[in-house]
Amino acid sequence: MSENARPGPGSLPGLPESTSLYQLLIETVRDYAIFALDADGRVVTWNPGAEKFKGYKSSEIIGRHFSVFYPPEDIAAGKPDAELVVAEAEGRVEDEGWRVRKDGTRMWANVVITALRNPEGMLVGFAKVTRDLTERKQAELKERVAAMRVAEAEAANRTKSEFLAAMSHELRTPLNAIGGYAELLMMGVRGELNEAQKEDLDRIIKSQRHLLGIINDLLNFSRIEAGKLSYEVQPVDLTDILDEVMAMVAPLAAAKQIEIRRGECAAGTVGMADRSKVEQIVINLTSNAIHYTDSGGWVSVACGVDGEWAWVSVRDNGVGIADEKLETIFEPFVQVGRTLSTSHQGTGLGLAISRDLARAMKGDLVVESTFGQGSSFTLWVPRGTAEKPKRKKAKKR
Repeated sequence: MSENARPGPGSLPGLPESTSLYQLLIETVRDYAIFALDADGRVVTWNPGAEKFKGYKSSEIIGRHFSVFYPPEDIAAGKPDAELVVAEAEGRVEDEGWRVRKDGTRMWANVVITALRNPEGMLVGFAKVTRDLTERKQAELKERVAAMRVAEAEAANRTKSEFLAAMSHELRTPLNAIGGYAELLMMGVRGELNEAQKEDLDRIIKSQRHLLGIINDLLNFSRIEAGKLSYEVQPVDLTDILDEVMAMVAPLAAAKQIEIRRGECAAGTVGMADRSKVEQIVINLTSNAIHYTDSGGWVSVACGVDGEWAWVSVRDNGVGIADEKLETIFEPFVQVGRTLSTSHQGTGLGLAISRDLARAMKGDLVVESTFGQGSSFTLWVPRGTAEKPKRKKAKKR
């Protein structure tokens, strides 16, 4: 471009009087930054919107090259002059990118540069219109960052779940073998055992079962997180489940001299759930209640219906849970009151798994507790009916 003499502020030589409409827009529009540039890209005039967006006063910017608004990397790449070349050749150029304010902060702008020519077709300058889209860009960046974090978290969860599943499988195989051989020895397959040997084997078997329980918890937790558990939701008789669970935990309660009470549970109390998952939840709740109740205490199991819901409750008069801990007990790997000196063992996954299972069955698991007086856990599932659904007759084809 040739070095033209710099025109006076607010005017471009060679434009007809009809361009006064453009001049009017420059003076009145405040939501857009509107510039007039000479043929070399120097600012001839701009509107109040440009002052608001850019932070310069007119006296600070008139006569300066418009590249002052571009970040250093764009100037080094020759972007401002390239835009003028395209606008001169094609009549118009539009772009979005970062621009720089007087205070050094950046704004994301939509920029349209249009070539201005006199009646003879000679280039006399450019009109430049800028919209501030910083808020939109920041929202897009936040969404992109949030999406990246979600993707990273999902990838990390998948990796963790795959690791836990692989580790659990590798550990379960030798542990099952240990348990199997220990039980064979206990049965006297390799010869008669004395009392000391039986006690040692009993400790081995109990330790094997404890470790296997921990590994099963980890495996179940990884499957739940990965969404790989399947559910067979159907009418389930909750009274039957309570009978089976109480029989299973009776030896554990007897060993601690804890009374297992059968609360109210009307025959035919039915919930819509996966039977094995409900059993797993109730076994975990009753086992926990026994663990956290001192000798001579009691644990009560009951069931019932309330409107559209069926419920199973497990209550105890054990140590209870402090109010500030109630929100954390369902978090993975959390055990309330667990210290190096406590006798309660486990992964802290039982309640986390139980609540996830309950919610996957469109129910929930909630707790009420008073520290030092005991706790009450209630499993809620949709209410069901004992009647079997009638099968529809297949239509003849």
